[in-house]
Amino acid sequence: MYELKTKENDNSVIEFIENVDSPKKREDAYRLLDIFTETTGYPAKMWGPSIIGFGSYHYKYESGHEGDAPLVGFSPRKAKISLYFATGDTEREALLKEFGKHTSGKACVYINKIADIDVDVLKALIHQSVAFLKERYPTG
Repeated sequence: MYELKTKENDNSVIEFIENVDSPKKREDAYRLLDIFTETTGYPAKMWGPSIIGFGSYHYKYESGHEGDAPLVGFSPRKAKISLYFATGDTEREALLKEFGKHTSGKACVYINKIADIDVDVLKALIHQSVAFLKERYPTG
């Protein structure tokens, strides 16, 4: 059986950020921590060794695969900062057009630094992702 690696844990978010090598990336991580916390209303939790997540939802795919994941999150990685938002909503793509300098993969949006993006659009992406996932995966 497949074991999900990225699980919520009790590791310290602050300790994780303090161990980020780049002082500028560490500063951006603290700023993102504030933005995500204020925007979601959820406390930051570590998911796996390197993702800072906010809130959670339980998903179950038609394949039978299921698990828990953060509603939104980020990770200050060496190369870029990864932002985690819901996929599958057309509103996400519209917001990304106004976001600023970024690249995106299937599930992640990558930025070099906060100065490259529009923080108001970031907040809109966070709101959109949380609302979309709560609607798609209602609890209970």
